[in-house]
Amino acid sequence: MDVVWPELSYPQWRDTAATLQLWTQIVGKIRLSLTPWLNHGWHVPLYVSARGLTTSSMPTGREIAEIEFDFIAHRLLVRTSRGDEGILALEPRSVADFYEELLDLMRGIGVHVAINEMPNEVPYPIRFSEDLLHASYDADAAYRFWRVLVQADRVFKLFRSSFLGKSSPSHFFWGSFDLAVTRFSGRKAPLHPGGVPGLPDTVTREAYSHEVSSAGFWPGNDTFPQAAFYSYAYPEPPGFRDAHVAPGAAFDTTLGEFILPYDTLRKADDPDALLLDFLTTTYAAAADAAGWDRASLECEMGVPKRVRAV
Repeated sequence: MDVVWPELSYPQWRDTAATLQLWTQIVGKIRLSLTPWLNHGWHVPLYVSARGLTTSSMPTGREIAEIEFDFIAHRLLVRTSRGDEGILALEPRSVADFYEELLDLMRGIGVHVAINEMPNEVPYPIRFSEDLLHASYDADAAYRFWRVLVQADRVFKLFRSSFLGKSSPSHFFWGSFDLAVTRFSGRKAPLHPGGVPGLPDTVTREAYSHEVSSAGFWPGNDTFPQAAFYSYAYPEPPGFRDAHVAPGAAFDTTLGEFILPYDTLRKADDPDALLLDFLTTTYAAAADAAGWDRASLECEMGVPKRVRAV
């Protein structure tokens, strides 16, 4: 199981995680700058690919461009529909160097873009062009992190197939540094109070304009130094946190969400089944407590090559 669900100890790769989060923010902000706004900020995340994390295609005038983190060969690839290609090695280097070299590379293939240099959702942010502090890259740790994302992404996509209502893709948010999938009841939510550190209130309020049940995977940070799967509801309905969910999971009152520690999952007899149970039971807790129209919103899990019955 080390190959499928590898060990990922936050304290052991803390410095690389901090640096990599900032590198993904630079790439993500390039996508943000080039792409029309989509509901709930769905135009800004990255996506799990067969080699790492990708922006997918981004419009650049009448052409498109793509940036991909390759965690197998440990390089950053930039490609355009004109056939241009550039490569930046993923190796120990400062955020400032990564920022300057990537923007130079983009200009070299004809893509001129300017981004907001201040990082989001991180403590003590430093402008990208001035950040010489974060400069770590442990290739093995980055690879193992991506392997966890690969496993989580495929289970998230299976879980997503059992919902007929509005649902987000399985996507990686570079601000919070997590892979997430979100279901919507279809009803509007009360105005979010905002106040998320490092995130403009206008962005937060647009993201949470409608009722959601959201789940994801997060590698941890200094405040919560362990990798974990999470699930929360906005707005949180009465009784949600008291629900019985998958074994090994519990509601964290500080974080305001259900938590399933990654180490608990990877040591389970059937990690896939436990994760699917966590996703399903925490969603059901949110939907039941909030009175969602589950009969209209849900369906059977999707099966390859089998058309869904109507």
